[in-house]
Amino acid sequence: MAVRALTGPNAAADELCAALRGDCHLHSDWSDGGSPIELMARTAARLGHDWAVLTDHSPRLTVARGLSADRLREQLDVVAALNERLAPFRLLTGIEVDILTDGSLDQEPELLDRLDLVVASVHSKLRMDARPMTRRMVAAVSDPRVDVLGHCTGRLLGGKRPESAFDAAEVFAACAESGTAVEINCRPERLDPPRRLLREAVQAGTFFSVDTDAHAPGQLDWQINGCARAVECGVPKERIINTWTARQLGEWTRTRKPPGG
Repeated sequence: MAVRALTGPNAAADELCAALRGDCHLHSDWSDGGSPIELMARTAARLGHDWAVLTDHSPRLTVARGLSADRLREQLDVVAALNERLAPFRLLTGIEVDILTDGSLDQEPELLDRLDLVVASVHSKLRMDARPMTRRMVAAVSDPRVDVLGHCTGRLLGGKRPESAFDAAEVFAACAESGTAVEINCRPERLDPPRRLLREAVQAGTFFSVDTDAHAPGQLDWQINGCARAVECGVPKERIINTWTARQLGEWTRTRKPPGG
């Protein structure tokens, strides 16, 4: 895929970015994004993506206009109709589901089962003590419906919000055991996880997803930020789920068997 480099010359990062086929985390104006679904999808296609996953927020994040079960069902019909016009590009169905304080997921299980991919993130009570936060995150990433752990520390750079406290070794071990990918969030104000934790996830043997978390079309080329950090921290290309075709990704979400695995 062709993208605009944001971090300066870095041949290895550019090479990795060119190998990415899609983006597993983006938002539309159905929740807190600023643009219609079709514009986000067409922009992703113009950037060279083969696919992208629409992951608007779940209902309890009311500040982000999270989708009720009925609104999410309606969105699934909209995406199906849109894909008929966008082929061969494919917009996959998904959600960024809130991880609730007990580790359960903020959406109907049967509806989550219908989606192509589920990103699970902590958005509330980010200052929980480390032990309950660890239990919360481990419960979520161990749920077979969860495919990607989103922006794991919840930090916002520039002193806006510190990292959440949790046992990273335990959380990443649970991700490795369940096959849940750790997101490398490319938003400039997040760049989550920090390098030390990204290296720890590599050692744990997790999968990874290099995602823009885009809320506008102009943010869909931010993957180079995550690619630079992935190269710096030794993330193996074969463990990055964005390098797979839509068919391979779908097979992995169902079986946790990577291509060739």
